[in-house]
Amino acid sequence: MNVDLTGRIALVTGASGGLGSHFARTLARHGAAVALAARRMERLLALAEEIRRRGGRALPVALDVTDPASVRAAFDRVEAELGTVDVLVNNSGIAGRTGWMLELEDGDFERVVEVNLHGVYRVGAEAARRLVVAGKGGSIVNIASIVAFGARAGIAAYGASKAAVAHLTRSMAVEWARHGIRVNALAPGYIPTELNRDYLMSPAGQKLLRHIPLGRFGTPEDLEGALLLLASEAGRWITGTVLVVDGGQTAAMP
Repeated sequence: MNVDLTGRIALVTGASGGLGSHFARTLARHGAAVALAARRMERLLALAEEIRRRGGRALPVALDVTDPASVRAAFDRVEAELGTVDVLVNNSGIAGRTGWMLELEDGDFERVVEVNLHGVYRVGAEAARRLVVAGKGGSIVNIASIVAFGARAGIAAYGASKAAVAHLTRSMAVEWARHGIRVNALAPGYIPTELNRDYLMSPAGQKLLRHIPLGRFGTPEDLEGALLLLASEAGRWITGTVLVVDGGQTAAMP
């Protein structure tokens, strides 16, 4: 299986977070030059230095997925310094305020959708436009979630946004296939990160383990194989797919 990304230019949004930083390290380790995109530049600078120490190429870039001008400026800089982005990992996302829908305040739902759905569309479309202009194909990997496939109380905005990402992924794949652009989504199960670690380690979170057939939460390393398959030539005939990596949890859903 050819997962060599040498010569590819990758951009990872949300690269300052736990999963995003791991995705960036993984792509760099397999040969890609990686643009690290997020709002928290201090974290991106440290990550870029780490990747360079290990022999990789990394460029920290300020990017706010809710701001079209910021998205365009980030792509402009990456093109000027690295080249046209042909591997995009659309990872930026927020959990937002949790709670019953009838208790949400004005803007709570919209803020989650703006980042998790509109941001994925905004960045994905910008990457696709530039690939078309350059006459190149590429791979886009959107990050969804297993909550796209089953409702849980208290996270309506997050779940709805991730379900929409799954559908958006299929639409992107159908429209952009003629340009040689593959679009897939990765739907992770429960993996402790800074966004959810406290909950998953709580008694309520620990009850989730009963519903995971493999008997444990995931780790960022558990996503590497799926990410590399979708991003590289190993997955050259895969598009429009939502690949679930969750220890069997969705398979066991009632």
